[in-house]
Amino acid sequence: MYKKILVPVDVSVLERGEKTLLLASTLLEVGGDIVLLGVVEGLPSYLSIDVPVQLIEAGIREVKEKLTALQAKTAVSARIEVRCGAPATEILAAAKEHGADLIVIASHTPDFTNYFLGATADRVVRHATCSVLVDR
Repeated sequence: MYKKILVPVDVSVLERGEKTLLLASTLLEVGGDIVLLGVVEGLPSYLSIDVPVQLIEAGIREVKEKLTALQAKTAVSARIEVRCGAPATEILAAAKEHGADLIVIASHTPDFTNYFLGATADRVVRHATCSVLVDR
């Protein structure tokens, strides 16, 4: 059993997020915490100058709303957090900051460019300092 579990969710594939959140809840120690994480992909600095701040803020609001709905649907107690940046980098940073002892992450069906895991899941597995459970 784990005391602190980080569950990053790609809100474009919420059914995968539902599955990983429910899985994480079965692995949680009594009195433990789940952090439900959404990441809004950052833009390269040369593009961010031309993108209105309202667009980024709208993306953050949308992710937070979808994660809140996911949490309500599953009835799993979790703290919701939304970050901006590169998904793998933000997932690893959140795991470190929260002292996570497990990351439960979904992997999409791979194509030939990333045969075994999705690119984000692959980076998380390679660089995490805690246990990682990849759910297919």
